[in-house]
Amino acid sequence: MISLLLAIAVGAAGFVGFNIGGSSTGVAWGPAVGAKVVSKTGAAALMTFFVFLGGWTVGRNVIDTLGGQLVPQAAFTIEASIVVLGFIGLGMLFANLYGVPVSTSMTAVGAISGLGLATRQLNWAVIGSIVVWWLIAPVLGFWIGAFIGRYLYPQLDRTVALQQSSGPLVTIDRSGTLPVPQLGPGTTHKEVASTVAVLLIASYMAFSAGASNVANAVAPLVGGGLVGMDQAIVLGTVAIGLGAFTIARRTMESVGNDLTDLPLLAALIVMVVGASITTAASWLGIPISLALSTVMTIVGLGWGRATRPTSGADLVKGDVEAPVSVDSLTAEPDEVSGVGEEDPENVKNVTQLFDPSTVARFVAFWIIGPSVATGLSYLTFRFLPIV
Repeated sequence: MISLLLAIAVGAAGFVGFNIGGSSTGVAWGPAVGAKVVSKTGAAALMTFFVFLGGWTVGRNVIDTLGGQLVPQAAFTIEASIVVLGFIGLGMLFANLYGVPVSTSMTAVGAISGLGLATRQLNWAVIGSIVVWWLIAPVLGFWIGAFIGRYLYPQLDRTVALQQSSGPLVTIDRSGTLPVPQLGPGTTHKEVASTVAVLLIASYMAFSAGASNVANAVAPLVGGGLVGMDQAIVLGTVAIGLGAFTIARRTMESVGNDLTDLPLLAALIVMVVGASITTAASWLGIPISLALSTVMTIVGLGWGRATRPTSGADLVKGDVEAPVSVDSLTAEPDEVSGVGEEDPENVKNVTQLFDPSTVARFVAFWIIGPSVATGLSYLTFRFLPIV
């Protein structure tokens, strides 16, 4: 009976990891695939490797938090682990049906917190520090994005504009004794450098996803002593990798197409900021949403770009000369002017990159998701003889 329950628990963890791989791979590698920098198969392979690297290093801290600090390890019986993982999987399924990138980390915290509330073993100090980071991360993402958009983005766009030639990036010269790689037709050294940058940043985001999300799939198993830490990380990586090679092909296509209106430079800035915030929180053992930071960084980046025509003093007074909209990221002025001196015509809406109602829906689900997971988990463990 125990072996059957253990198999179900491992299967539940695999199901969660599989869905994580499907969603996280699209977020990390969608822009690179959309820009034809890497194939979907190559992206899935790189995703799997860097998820393992992130989980094996920084991710251990998050596993410790979810698997033993939020509630005592003794609370994670086989039955309890199955229920917690089931709620995490259902939360992801519910979000996918509505097309909302709900946070797996926040749902996991909610499900485990419900267990702790029902057994009166919840560590309030730990949950308090987690919630504080959930509040800090989006604010930090917004203001970092706003600073870059207002003071740095036009110069970056001029200096490191990412452009691609129509032919292959690299060709092989086989005329000599040994094959020699060389730049493809029309390829510049700047294009090669920008392509490498795209790959490195996507790999960094995959590392961040592994640091944060491997724990969501396996922490209950580790907390209950059902699986060792190293074996759990391998299990989580395999499940996420399987999702990356299968269902993520569709999400990579979707994200790549959805981001075609968002300039590649802006997408890369958002990826770096979001991944950095997530990695820093994971290093501290805080389970946090990658989407939480990236969406608010997009908002901040566009807001900062749109307010460049306005001086600091006028901005404080609310006297804004141009429409404050994140649509302004696609504007390309003929020359870079100083803050407060730029022509408002340069930052008028060009195309819709961000729908406020969509962000409102995301934020609502970020609140509703963990709240519902906490409530259902509490009721289940409080009134059913599971623990």
